[in-house]
Amino acid sequence: MESLNSIGKWLKKQHVLTYCAGAAESLWCANAFYIFDEDEVAFYFLSDTTTRHGQAIGQRALTAGTVNGQPKTVALIRGVQFRGEIRLLSETEAASHRARYNKRFPVARAMPSPVWVIRLDELKMTDNTLGFGKKLHWVRK
Repeated sequence: MESLNSIGKWLKKQHVLTYCAGAAESLWCANAFYIFDEDEVAFYFLSDTTTRHGQAIGQRALTAGTVNGQPKTVALIRGVQFRGEIRLLSETEAASHRARYNKRFPVARAMPSPVWVIRLDELKMTDNTLGFGKKLHWVRK
């Protein structure tokens, strides 16, 4: 649980993730502004269903991705790799998450895009501020 707390604290300070979806030659990645829910261990973000990645996902799919900072010094590198399941939320499910998202990113109020969730199954964080190559792991049980 200590690893999840450390990883979650860092994820809440970041705001962009990269996620990938699809299969074989249709694999595609996208970036998104996100909110992290530490209780559900999940990312919530907006994206249109008509995008290339939205079509690859459909209603539900496996996904993997990263969140990373952009430090100029190797000693300050921090980043997270993740895997989980991505799915489109119904309007009813999305309401409270949309409100939290709009609070963090007010410009999103003008975007009619639906809300997606990535329910995380695994997190691995590299945190060089704790020592070069230090890894923190979390796996959903």
